[in-house]
Amino acid sequence: MNNNTTTTATPGVRALAWCLHLLVAGLLALAAGRAVATAAPHAAGVVAAAALLALLYAAGGLLLHGRTAHRAAAGWLAAVGALWVVLLALSADAVWLAFPLYFLQLHLLPRRAGPGAVAATALAAILAFAAHRGSFALATAVGPALGAAVAVAVVWGYGALYRESEQRRRLIEELTAARADLAAAQHTAGVLGERERLAREIHDTLAQGLSSIQLLLRAAERALPDESGNAARYVEQARQAAVDNLAEVRRFVTALTPPALQNATLAGALRRLCATTSTRHRLAAHFHVTGDPEPLPTAHEVALLRIAQSALANTVRHAQASTAEVTLSYLHGQVTVRVADDGVGFEPGAAGFGLAAMRARVHALGGALDVASAPGQGATVTARLPVTAPAPGVESEVSR
Repeated sequence: MNNNTTTTATPGVRALAWCLHLLVAGLLALAAGRAVATAAPHAAGVVAAAALLALLYAAGGLLLHGRTAHRAAAGWLAAVGALWVVLLALSADAVWLAFPLYFLQLHLLPRRAGPGAVAATALAAILAFAAHRGSFALATAVGPALGAAVAVAVVWGYGALYRESEQRRRLIEELTAARADLAAAQHTAGVLGERERLAREIHDTLAQGLSSIQLLLRAAERALPDESGNAARYVEQARQAAVDNLAEVRRFVTALTPPALQNATLAGALRRLCATTSTRHRLAAHFHVTGDPEPLPTAHEVALLRIAQSALANTVRHAQASTAEVTLSYLHGQVTVRVADDGVGFEPGAAGFGLAAMRARVHALGGALDVASAPGQGATVTARLPVTAPAPGVESEVSR
């Protein structure tokens, strides 16, 4: 752990902190007790220095609680270190306090300054211990140096584990958010799919049937003789009921139409799709129209819009592309939507459910879907549908 990482005071961290506090208290008590027990020449000074160091250390626990500025922590450590040097000059037993000081320095000082402070503390401990013994030996340097190496290794190892734990925590949060987004997207897709199916069913069955009834009643009304009386009135009432119900059906179909196509043409919806994709993702999506636009059944517009949305979504997720071209073409009685990108490409034979769903949607309307791609050569998805001319009379009633 170090001061560059804001950690949460978990039970484990609090336990380690208390162990460090107890170690400092125990070592100070040991130095003072041994000075009194052995009647050392500077016993009173050792006791006084140990007491002052204990008070300063305890004050640091209050002053440095929570998020602390580097300057305040460095100042407190400097005061603790200076008082420890005084105690070290009076008693060789104070050399053992270097070990908890290592951890404090590595924790409170910046990452680059911490090891330097630890090295200076170890050198001071070695020199003072040698001075108290009156000679220098390799064994004199082993203890403080080994303690410093262990402290650095432990703190750096803990830091690495903490960073790895944080990365895993963030990954879990991202996966949880992605799962929630996916569930919401699947729910939305299911709702929209069901709305499209209902709109298509209503349009192709109820609306067509009501239009036929209206036309037949109008024909019957015209065929009745002028003196038919009540029969003509009943036919007119039935025809008006068909007109009213047809208007209701049209409102249902409009309400069930995908929002992107409400009050907009297919070209407008595709243009907005490209603009939105370019804004939200690192992909420049451009839209083009060729040929003379022709009126299309709602089912055709919905299918082509959904295929373009799915193809662009695949480009964003998998293609690693920088640009995509969406082209809407009207030519020779066909309407075509083509989505091409400059991404990494793929093997068409290894495509997943998305392309299969696009192909099924197009085939259901009598069209075809072509996929051209190869690894490293981008991908092109082309959907073709016939432009069905409105049926005389009936279709005109539904489309009004």
